[in-house]
Amino acid sequence: MAKQVVAEADRRRRRPTRQGAVLSERMIVETALRMLREHGGAGLTARRLGLALGADPSALYRYFAGMDELTLAIGDELIGRALDGWTAAGSWRDDLRELGLRIHRSYLDHPQAAVLTASRVTGRAREVAADEAVLGVLRGAGFPDAAAVRIYHAFIDQSLAFAALDAASLALPAAAREADERMWESTYARLPAETHPNIAATAGLLAGRMTDSAYPVALEMLLDSAAAQLAAVRTDAGR
Repeated sequence: MAKQVVAEADRRRRRPTRQGAVLSERMIVETALRMLREHGGAGLTARRLGLALGADPSALYRYFAGMDELTLAIGDELIGRALDGWTAAGSWRDDLRELGLRIHRSYLDHPQAAVLTASRVTGRAREVAADEAVLGVLRGAGFPDAAAVRIYHAFIDQSLAFAALDAASLALPAAAREADERMWESTYARLPAETHPNIAATAGLLAGRMTDSAYPVALEMLLDSAAAQLAAVRTDAGR
């Protein structure tokens, strides 16, 4: 049974850790991100995290009810880093493009953490702020609420889905990742036109594109669709 989380105002330790620092939620999250980067998801345990922080593992439960709550806080941190420095400039398409690319980049900066958190709904402050921002951009552009929610749903799920997919590739051992990338030249490019005419005709293009993320292209396609929907709304309103 998870231990009760101590109220925010009462979380500060009276004594510093063995490294001389005072524990905080942010310190724990940042240390957990470093451990995920170095050791992967399997390496993140309360015991190992306590050792890295120079604190008894039980001290973590003053900040998080359990390791799953810490996972949610890590996901919220990645979203928060995407939001840092972003402000809506007034062009809904440019604003959403920039925010989507920021979210994708934030997760890819921490691929092991992205694999662990991209599918989660944290309900924490920075995730909520991102959702509010996206909906605000869409509603401010003139999308009706039903359309704004539909596009928001597609936008955020697309961003996180590509983040998870691309992060999973980055999280592979280097040899496995390089073998996957070489497959487009070592196997696909050698398929004969007699049996695989479409692959053979596009082999060079496939080899040049398939090792990069498709997210920027998919994002533009989503924005194109949204723009067409908005134009239809304005046409109907003009009538």
